[in-house]
Amino acid sequence: MAASPHTMRPFARPFIVGTLVALLSELIFLIRLGVPDKLVFDEVHYVPAARAIRDLSGPTNIEHPLLAKELIALSLRWFGDEPFGWRFASTIAGSATVAGVFALVHLLTGRLRASLIGSALALMSFTILVQARIAMLDTFLAAFLLWGIVVLTWSMRHPGYVRWCAGAALLGLATACKWTAGPYVAFAALTYLRLRHRRPDRWPDMNPAVAIALLGLVSVGTYFLTFAPAFFYASDPLTLARLLPFQLEMYARQTQILPPHTYQSNWWTWPLMQRPIWYLYEPVAGIQRGIWMIGNPAIMWGGLVAVAVLFRAWVKTGSARLLAPAMLWVASLLIWALIPKSLGFYYYYYPSGIFLVVAVAVALDHERAALRGWDELYLLACFALFLYFLPVLCAEPLTDAGAFRRWTWFARWV
Repeated sequence: MAASPHTMRPFARPFIVGTLVALLSELIFLIRLGVPDKLVFDEVHYVPAARAIRDLSGPTNIEHPLLAKELIALSLRWFGDEPFGWRFASTIAGSATVAGVFALVHLLTGRLRASLIGSALALMSFTILVQARIAMLDTFLAAFLLWGIVVLTWSMRHPGYVRWCAGAALLGLATACKWTAGPYVAFAALTYLRLRHRRPDRWPDMNPAVAIALLGLVSVGTYFLTFAPAFFYASDPLTLARLLPFQLEMYARQTQILPPHTYQSNWWTWPLMQRPIWYLYEPVAGIQRGIWMIGNPAIMWGGLVAVAVLFRAWVKTGSARLLAPAMLWVASLLIWALIPKSLGFYYYYYPSGIFLVVAVAVALDHERAALRGWDELYLLACFALFLYFLPVLCAEPLTDAGAFRRWTWFARWV
């Protein structure tokens, strides 16, 4: 009996390929994860906070919600209070992010080649690699946020309240990592209403009022559920009566005026990478090492061209699939024009950089006939830059304290 096409071509199935992409990403992120063997950058805040949650000792680092620190705490419990344990959960979030790029590009293009290009660009974007190897909140925020967008987009093809609620829950989990994911719940509601108005055939079995109510209730409910461990603190436990006032206390801490910082930058400078951040640049155990939070120039600057290409293509075709990644990038950046933060840093641009990767992959797919192989040269350029910057992305040994000059192309990059 002849084999079916599905049996003969199992790797054509997006789910299987996406899973392999996630596994490959995880293997990459795990390489020398314990280096450096000291707390790096904001790990000095979040690892102690995770220890407090692990031990249920009391509130620490209360300016941010708990979920990302809870996940780091699980990693500490499973793998020990050592560098590998601090960072393992971040590698899972990073791998989920790469797989999320694969999934979103496939939903937008329907093409396996474009999805693989998107995941390759994600791995070469620098920022996902760096964030997947450090215990910081933004790594988890981006993973939940991206998969929330993926699931809500998927629900357009396969309507139903279950998938819709799953997407809402993921957005709630993203907000439970950092509040900056909160506006995406409003974006999802506005996008749903606009698409439903233009195409009533989408989500045909969902009542708009019920859908919007569920989006809000599920995301908010999921967010508050993540505070459960705080009710069991040995010192100053949270109570139901204090749950809402505690949010106001968090807001006060989030909006306090902070002193100037060496690496502070304004949100409108992030797309041009005017002020990337050295998470680490010092001798560790007698060896000079560096970890630089910077984007791949070919992707971050090329992504701006991709956004323009997608806007132009949308004007010509009216295709929402072309508009979506461009608008995600714009909305993710404009959030920072409204958030009352006294200081900004380039790593706040992390989710925007992920949306740029999606935009590049979708733009390359849309223009594939006109490019005539130039897209492959572009990928080679991205890979060459990845190899060039790799020593200062994952703390490899450097020759001396002045080695940074090899990679700092501009004065503000120092």
